Amino acid sequence: MKLDSRVLFGLSAMLFGASVQAAEPLALAPVQYREVEQTYSVDGVVEATRQSTVSAQISGRVKAIFFDVGDRVSKGQILLKIDEREAEQALAGSRAQLSQAQAALQNARLNYERSQELFKQKFISQAALDKAKSDYEMAKAQAEASEAGAQQSALAQSYTSVIAPYAGVVSARMVEMGEMVTVGKPLMTGFDPSQLRVIANVSQDRLKDIGARPDVTVEVPSLNRWIKAASVTVQPSADLRTHSTQVRIDLPANQANLYPGMFVRTHFVVGKENKMLIPTSAVVRRSEVVAVYVVDEKGAPRLRQVRLGEANAQNEIEVLAGLNIGERVAREAVKAGMVASEMKR
Repeated sequence: MKLDSRVLFGLSAMLFGASVQAAEPLALAPVQYREVEQTYSVDGVVEATRQSTVSAQISGRVKAIFFDVGDRVSKGQILLKIDEREAEQALAGSRAQLSQAQAALQNARLNYERSQELFKQKFISQAALDKAKSDYEMAKAQAEASEAGAQQSALAQSYTSVIAPYAGVVSARMVEMGEMVTVGKPLMTGFDPSQLRVIANVSQDRLKDIGARPDVTVEVPSLNRWIKAASVTVQPSADLRTHSTQVRIDLPANQANLYPGMFVRTHFVVGKENKMLIPTSAVVRRSEVVAVYVVDEKGAPRLRQVRLGEANAQNEIEVLAGLNIGERVAREAVKAGMVASEMKR
């Protein structure tokens, strides 16, 4: 059987690549004890530092909805509009009353000025002058009241456009198009994703361990991410039922893919301790088996089952059993597995 030259070239390239890959030395990590931070871990929940619900400030029918759940909005954008016809009619009526009151004020002012001149010439009595002054003061007060009413109507008319108080994301919408709303009815809820924090409840017997100024790192298991806290606030009160104290952990601004309600794990530094650590990339997980590749003096990787503890923010994990001090493990478990398979052929 005669093989095509291109097939022979391809097979040669594959064999050459495999041999080169097998010949590449494995990156090793020595098994040793190191002093690391001792932590106390508590589950927590992410929440938005700025989260609010906008409500209707006038009654009316929902005329238009411009944003829905998940949409990003900028500060000052119109979220939805309420039918403004009733508010516009009320504003027109208030402005008409203001014009009438201003005309009456002008007439009362002129009458009072004429009465002052007539009083100086002794053509009218003091009582007539006092009445003219009283009519002027009453007209002035009525004009001020009408002006305030017109301003209030103008403000109410502006409430037909529901404005976003700050830039953020819409997390809930509680109304539909054409729905009748009344004053105080919740319309939309939103939050600012750039400012997030974590809420954790710490048992009161551990407060002395974390100290007055806790050092905290937040682990997000779903994202495989560790975040150093920007600031920490321990609330000066305890829950009557659980006897725990709430701790607020502010996160650095603009955390991607993080949103309110997510589960996280908080790690409070409470001291120092020695741990046997290896890189997390060295761990192999096959079903219920957890193992690493131990490399002997000849450079041959051997799979060995281990028992592990907690991981840390430096992409390291504690070894509880299965390894000895001085041994070496392959940093890249996938590559070590390929080398071990090649050596068995």
